[in-house]
Amino acid sequence: MRKAKPKKRYVLPDPKFRDVVVTKFVNNLMYDGKKSLAYSIFYGALELVEKRTKENGLELWKKALSNVSPAVEVKSRRVGGATFQVPTEVRSERKQSLGMKWLISYSRRRGEKTMTERLAGEIVAASKGEGAAVKKKDDTHRMAEANKAFSHFRF
Repeated sequence: MRKAKPKKRYVLPDPKFRDVVVTKFVNNLMYDGKKSLAYSIFYGALELVEKRTKENGLELWKKALSNVSPAVEVKSRRVGGATFQVPTEVRSERKQSLGMKWLISYSRRRGEKTMTERLAGEIVAASKGEGAAVKKKDDTHRMAEANKAFSHFRF
């Protein structure tokens, strides 16, 4: 166990929308410290989303993020000699970060040519309630539902 809880790190809001959540998303999107490239990918994806749907890109992205964020997850808990998958509620910060990571990882696996197009496609799909990232959330919820019998082992 740690001696003390680590200090909370706060990130600065992004330059265009003045939103901290956007900065966190871009930080997850970034490879090798190339933040300006990550910003251009994100902003380009939002422009593409606006072009395709004729709606506000930032609002659609926020809707997609909330559609992807899980409410419950399972955690392994060892009781006696057996390991149980115990469903637990997800803290709001973890909910947000899991949603971001799933949105980014599943957009990287898409078939479009550039990352901007992939991210835009995944954002549009997730805002409609479909796509691989939403499927991942549904699978997580289904797993928690299936293991509801072990919820008394919660820690």
